[in-house]
Formats: sequence, structure tokens, C-alpha cells
Amino acid sequence: METKPPPWTLAEVAALIGGRLVSGGDFSVRRLVPADSDDPNGLAFVEGESYLRRAEASKVGALLVGDGISSAKPHVQVDSPRRAFRKLTDACRREPRLNPGVHPSAVVDPSAQLHPSARIGPFAVVESGASVGARSRVCAFAYIGDDCRVGEDCLIYPHAVLVQDVRLGDRVIVHAGAVLGADGFGFEWDGTGQRKIAQVGGVVVGNDAEIGALSAVDRATVGDTLLGDGVKLDNLVQIAHNVRIGAHSVIASQVGIAGSTKLGERVVMGGQAGASDHLDIASDVAIAGRGGVVRDLDAPGAYLGMPALPAAQARRAMVAYTKLPELRERIRELERRIAELEQRGE
Repeated sequence: METKPPPWTLAEVAALIGGRLVSGGDFSVRRLVPADSDDPNGLAFVEGESYLRRAEASKVGALLVGDGISSAKPHVQVDSPRRAFRKLTDACRREPRLNPGVHPSAVVDPSAQLHPSARIGPFAVVESGASVGARSRVCAFAYIGDDCRVGEDCLIYPHAVLVQDVRLGDRVIVHAGAVLGADGFGFEWDGTGQRKIAQVGGVVVGNDAEIGALSAVDRATVGDTLLGDGVKLDNLVQIAHNVRIGAHSVIASQVGIAGSTKLGERVVMGGQAGASDHLDIASDVAIAGRGGVVRDLDAPGAYLGMPALPAAQARRAMVAYTKLPELRERIRELERRIAELEQRGE
């Protein structure tokens, strides 16, 4: 079946995702919905008994289920319901509509280089020395600053800003309100005030990366701030100057990484985690939400807490923390007994 958005029959869904139609081939799928939805025209995925209980208790119309799961509702069986559901969400994706070419209201410097297949939206700006590659789209009110390079098949959402000297690889997505290439936070006290250190470096983003809405990736003081291939930044992430993030790392919302810290490949940082400056974090490290990295992390694995410690050690510390009131009372009782023994001269 050729990929197309809903409506689908359930038989078409099975063909699209390579699943096995169990029942309800003529059922009309209008929307993709959560398992506990009461939408009678919705399709949800079910993996595990907890999902199944929610789906069975709801009025959701049809299901994608894993092996060994059955339902009285119309359903398709697949090896991985989550992966199959993702294929369907890809088919439902609605990207910004941009007409071919450059919108009449856009401002493009004569020295900028636009591939003939690139699309530039209303009121977008492409400055001197910038380039936009084949099939890339720059949406309304986006800004591509001096000497920035946008690779092929990129999508720059409305109000995203590439300030200066930003180079994007191919298939990069920059969401609305993100700012790449703003000055790094560099100042020096001269005895009377904070003097700005000029930030003259750039930002380099690898292929297949994604920058979330309202995130900031600062330009380097010198050299480049670097995000490797496949790096994914959530919304509201702060990447400081000269940070280097290895390929396929995933950074969740409200994370802050201070200047010149280096992350290896496949690093995961949970929401509101942070890392101090000039640190090295090894590949395959996972830092839990609100974890605070204040020293180098040399070994792969999971880290928790502030300061971030290996997970097993951090859990023991957390258990001990909950016992502090009890331990305090025991210490007071021991101090009282010692004082009594000293008064008796024993």
C-alpha cells in the first residue's frame, strides 16, 4: 500500500506495517490515539497487559497488539506494536507547507546561494554568504545569518535563528524559536567590571540531528561548538560555547551543559540534568533527570543524583538519606546515655 494519511481500513493498516490482520479488516481508522482513548474511530497500540487493560476498558475502536495478545476489538498483530505505530505516525506527519522557490516577502542577500529546489518562506531572511542546500525548507520568519550553511533536506521551522557561522549537515531539523550561534557566555573581571570576551567561533551540527524548540546552542569562543550526527536535543536545552556532543546522544528538556564539556557518543541526559564546564563524559553514559555532573565520568553506565554517582552507589546514598531523622534520634539517645555514664563516673 502506498503511504498516505488516514482514513485507512484496518486491512490497509496491516499491509502498510507488515502486520497480520486478525479481525475487522473493513474497520475505518480515522485517527491514531492513546490506548485509553474513547474515540470509536481511533487506533491505539498495545504492548503488555497494562496497555491491554486500559484499551479494553476504553471505547477505542481498534488496536495494534503484540504477539500472544488478543482482543475482542478489531486488531492487527505485529512483532513490535510501538515500532509499527511509529510507521503510522510517520504517515500522519503534517509538515509546514511551503511553495516552491522564494516567497516574494523573503529577504535574500544577493551573495547567498540557494539551491533551485530549496524553499524560502514568507518574511524569512537569508544573509550574506549563507547557503541553503537542495530540498531544504526555511519557514516563515526564520533567520539564516551571515556565512551560515544549511545542508540538504533540512527543515528550519518558523522563528528559528542561525545567527552567524552555523553549519548544518543534511536532514537536520531546527524547531521554532531555537537559536544557534548566539554568543557564548564569556566575560572577564578587569577590576572594575565584567568585560565581554569576543565569541568568534562557530557551531557545527552533523547529519540527522534535531534541535528542539527554544533551545540554544552557543557559538564557540574560538573553534566550534559541535553536535555530532544524530544528536537529538529536546525543547529548552542550553548548550554552551565549545561543548562537544558525540553522535547519537539524546538530551532531554531543560538540560544545561556548561562550556567546553565533552560528551561521548550515545550519551543520554534526563530532564533538568546538568554538567559543569570543562568535563569529559564517556560514551554510553546515562544521567538521570536532575542529575548533576561535577567531575569527569570515565565509565559507561547509569548515574544518578547531585553530584552524579554510579547508580548503585547513588541508590544506597538515597536510602541512607531517608534514614537520617532516625539516625539523628539514635545519636541523641547515645549522647544522653554517655552523659549519664560520665555523671556517674563510669
